[in-house]
Amino acid sequence: MTRAGARPAAADRDPGLQPERTRLAWRRTTLSATVVAVLAGKQAIHDDVTADGLVAAGLSALVWIAFLAVAHRRIQSLDVGRPRALSHRGALLSAVCTVAFAAFAVAVLL
Repeated sequence: MTRAGARPAAADRDPGLQPERTRLAWRRTTLSATVVAVLAGKQAIHDDVTADGLVAAGLSALVWIAFLAVAHRRIQSLDVGRPRALSHRGALLSAVCTVAFAAFAVAVLL
């Protein structure tokens, strides 16, 4: 039994919901990345198909695949009893993918 206002002991912690919330957040982020990649590809080849547009659409697809790989690995790592922390490499790759999507958006609009 814990005192009022006291933190529960580590053994009392129920990690069941936190990994599920994290899994759902990664799925929502993956869905958002998918929408961004599709819209970027559509915008890149909107008026007519050019070499630059095809390169931009291809790069968006590659960044999307890289982000899916990071998200899939993270979601799979949440299936164990106590999930590991996100690796520095995974965090860096997901941040690079996000920045790349933003750069593609600026490049397509200019």
